[in-house]
Amino acid sequence: MSPLHDTEFDTVVVGRSRAAEGVEFFDLAQPGGGALPDWTPGAHIDVLLPSGEERQYSLCGEVGSDTWRIGVLHESAGRGGSTWLHNELTVGAVLRVRGPRNHFSFVPTAGTPYLFIAGGIGVTPLIPMVAAASSAGVEYAVHYAGRSRTTMAMVDNLAETHPGRLEVHAGDEGHRLDLPALFAGLDPATEVYCCGPARLIDAVEQAASGHTLHVERFEARELGEPIRNESFEVELALTGITVTVPPDRSILEVVEENGVLVLSSCQEGTCGTCETPILEGEVEHRDSILTPEEQGHNEVMFICVSRAACPRLVLEL
Repeated sequence: MSPLHDTEFDTVVVGRSRAAEGVEFFDLAQPGGGALPDWTPGAHIDVLLPSGEERQYSLCGEVGSDTWRIGVLHESAGRGGSTWLHNELTVGAVLRVRGPRNHFSFVPTAGTPYLFIAGGIGVTPLIPMVAAASSAGVEYAVHYAGRSRTTMAMVDNLAETHPGRLEVHAGDEGHRLDLPALFAGLDPATEVYCCGPARLIDAVEQAASGHTLHVERFEARELGEPIRNESFEVELALTGITVTVPPDRSILEVVEENGVLVLSSCQEGTCGTCETPILEGEVEHRDSILTPEEQGHNEVMFICVSRAACPRLVLEL
């Protein structure tokens, strides 16, 4: 049987509401009632569109609820997925999904202070994290940046439910997020969670030196040339074959060409769908998911973008 996060199933839209200018909340439930699969703060689901494309959306509702909530920003210059959801998905409609999966997990630890930094729609995975921090009684602060309050989902709710913990950085109010100043006075033990546009995450990564930092990217990080710009072999331990991956193709493309079914979606190392265990060999991790520490463990890789840093890999495929 497939792992739970690999299983596709239908949900029904039981609620739709305006979260902010250009952002809609969709509440999903089991068509026949009953509980949806459990999830934890930071989790996302894959939404399978009628076009055959897939999109990933963070779960931003209440953990343990019988419904899932996703927040969808309408990106008019995007690939069309958010436009379809905004224009076509109404209450009562069926939406096919897969998941949940979590590569951005948060478990509060007593005595550890936390800083949450959100940019725009990047607030969605942080909403349940902030709720978990509050419930656990740990020290935390939230900094939320956006163009204006009208475009910032849940900003009023966050202010009401986390009084004294939220600082809003609305561009049209002239209150910019000053990261060097923020980190200059930060307790060195503070763990930082950040989600938002690439430019925000890049700036946080630079400012957060010395702190434990967890990020989730909606856009792939920019990559240079691979370490080994040559072919390498990959042994597929479960399938019993060995394939050769040339410099101009991904492991994912080659194994699929050889009849191996691998779930994949984004093809750019951001969604985590193609996560594959590493049995032998060193990997050049080119994804936008794993932390440097996780990459150093060399236990899993995302075969849509990551490559071998040695002549031969053995993967659990």
